[in-house]
Amino acid sequence: MVTRDWKLRATVRVETWVRAVSERVRGRERDAGAGFVEYAGLMILIAGIFVMIKGLNLAGTISGAIGTAVNNVIGG
Repeated sequence: MVTRDWKLRATVRVETWVRAVSERVRGRERDAGAGFVEYAGLMILIAGIFVMIKGLNLAGTISGAIGTAVNNVIGG
């Protein structure tokens, strides 16, 4: 009985979430203009990763690991 109630509540919550998200994406109150903000946030995040890699001098380590992985895949 408890498991059944839990599943029912979880299902209702998921359905409510799906309706809310679909309304935001396609409905009257969609997030118009949010794409630019998300794009800018993503660019800031990527730039931060590159700064961290350069600051920690990991460029050589990362490129070496990628080269080793590629050689393992192609058998070289």
